[in-house]
Amino acid sequence: MSEPGIQEVKAVEEATTAASTNTPAPTGETPVAEGETPAGPTKGELKKRAKEAEKAKKAAERAAREEEERKKREAKESQDNAKQNYGKLPLHQSQERNGRKFLKFTELSEASVGQRVVFRARMHNSRAQGAKIVFLGFRQQTHTLQGVLVVSGEKDENQVSKQMLKFAQLIPSESIVLVEGIIKSAEVKSCTITNYEVGIHKLFTAVEVGDLPFSIDDASRAEADFERAENDENLQFSRVALATRLDSRVMDLRTPTNQAIFRIQSAVGQLFRDYLNSQGFIEIHSPKLQGAATESGASVFKVQYFNSTAFLAQSPQLAKQMAIAGDMERVYEIGPVFRAEDSNTHRHMTEFMGLDLEMAFEEHYHEVLEVLDEMLKNIFRGLKENYKHEIETIKKQFPHEDFLFLDETLKLPFKEGIKMLKEAGAKGSDGQELGELDDLSTENEKFLGRLVREKYHTDYFILDKFPLAIRPFYTMPDPTDETLSNSYDFFMRGEEILSGAQRVHDMDFLIERMKSVGIDPNSMQGYLDAFKLGAPPHAGGGIGLERVVMLFLKLGNIRRASLFPRDPKRLTP
Repeated sequence: MSEPGIQEVKAVEEATTAASTNTPAPTGETPVAEGETPAGPTKGELKKRAKEAEKAKKAAERAAREEEERKKREAKESQDNAKQNYGKLPLHQSQERNGRKFLKFTELSEASVGQRVVFRARMHNSRAQGAKIVFLGFRQQTHTLQGVLVVSGEKDENQVSKQMLKFAQLIPSESIVLVEGIIKSAEVKSCTITNYEVGIHKLFTAVEVGDLPFSIDDASRAEADFERAENDENLQFSRVALATRLDSRVMDLRTPTNQAIFRIQSAVGQLFRDYLNSQGFIEIHSPKLQGAATESGASVFKVQYFNSTAFLAQSPQLAKQMAIAGDMERVYEIGPVFRAEDSNTHRHMTEFMGLDLEMAFEEHYHEVLEVLDEMLKNIFRGLKENYKHEIETIKKQFPHEDFLFLDETLKLPFKEGIKMLKEAGAKGSDGQELGELDDLSTENEKFLGRLVREKYHTDYFILDKFPLAIRPFYTMPDPTDETLSNSYDFFMRGEEILSGAQRVHDMDFLIERMKSVGIDPNSMQGYLDAFKLGAPPHAGGGIGLERVVMLFLKLGNIRRASLFPRDPKRLTP
């Protein structure tokens, strides 16, 4: 047995001192009567006390070591060696310009693999996988790219820390981020870019956002998704109504579908302009404030004009004709058109973009009709050849059959169209049998479109020789049948997208036509003065830009093809 330790000796001394001063024995010892000499602790008790003391000492030392290790660990964890690789950027005030080239997702190719890139994008979504990896979805307009953020070792040159990972997961959706990393080959199913991803080295937020009115994913869903959800309780999707979209149009415009729609709209305008420029046309810009109603006086917006009243132009019709009288010969315009019609339909707006042209011709108004026809076919071909990605993007949300048109456009006399409808059992808007000179209702236009597609395999055709009674006063009558006119409409998927005609260019005849429909010639003296000076035979037409886009893509509602639509119930945003 070993000799007693220091603690045991101390215990013996304490006991002896206590006995000599008649102090009570420690708890657990038997007290002694006054005058008696205490026996003192036994050897076993001393040993027990020494062990307990040693145990307490070791516990205290262990606790001290653990506390010291904890502090070291916390200090190490708080020391983030990747803090320079992530965070929130200061307000962008054009502080510097260092010439960095920013990547556009459309530029990615096999040559990009292994390249270090920097880009700005929207944070589309994020998905953690375990404690050391997170997948991020970045969006640039119609394209999404997967980013991968992986926690790395301290010695890694491009260190990614746990704090950086946590920061990435907390970035709000739709925030604008600045990303730097390496492009890698990958197989990706969750993004539009399926063969590349970016290994993230640096991640900063440039603009952070708050609560969103709806998610981009919900606003991008096709109707088929909601139909599947009705039969699968595990699928829960939120439907975003058109009115909700238009109330938060800026958010809605971010969807890949809308990004594609307005690229298509831009392309239609550019193709229109390019073709007409190639045919010797010049672009004009007519005033939208008029001193009198542009056409018949109905359906116009009145505005206060100093101490008098002005009108918003229903079309550039009169200005186009006056330009022709000014020997410009071939003119076109792309500009806003205003119609004060309380029409709350899928294809009417109170303000839309008009694609208008007017042209002097040599022998026959069909010269103009043929230019219009070739111009539209040029647009259709240009969209199909150069905007396949955008069309396919739109089809994901709005599935539709490809737009059909013939190399040689179908031109039907108006009476032939009526005959086709009557043979198919169509009735007039009053429920009675269609007459040869009856105007076409919207329903009968669509019906005729279906009949033409079935018989001629085209979604695009022309009706010629409309009844004179249903056309504007400036329309030239047919020389062989006074009930008809030299006028035409162009149709896409059974809906009219262009209305045009040969115009009356003789002043005396124009006055006669005005009077026949109840218009006082004196109310349009400025217009008549142009023809007093002599105007060549001419014709033209006006196209609704949004209607062309809606029908080519089969969007179902013209408001989807208007950036910020205006109708009788909407003036904002």
